[in-house]
Amino acid sequence: MFLVKMPFIQKNSNGIILKVFVQPRSSKNMIAGQHADALKIKLKAPPVDGAANKMCIQYLAKCLKVPKSAIEIVSGHKSRTKRVLLRYKDITNAAGAE
Repeated sequence: MFLVKMPFIQKNSNGIILKVFVQPRSSKNMIAGQHADALKIKLKAPPVDGAANKMCIQYLAKCLKVPKSAIEIVSGHKSRTKRVLLRYKDITNAAGAE
């Protein structure tokens, strides 16, 4: 079996922690690969008044097909490098509701 090491993913008692590097003011929203030990995400939103953080949560929710309430930025609110929590409980409840 082929295993790929992904240093930007950590298991947590509440879910999964993703380490992401956000590049605001991009031409489009996209996952752009890996940046050092983080997942690089390009976002159209500017880094003003939390707009990029909000867009980051919306974009990850869309990509992962989970509710926005299942995603929370736990650190790095004013930094490009962030730690994002994906909650298991919320994801499981959303999947069971469909």
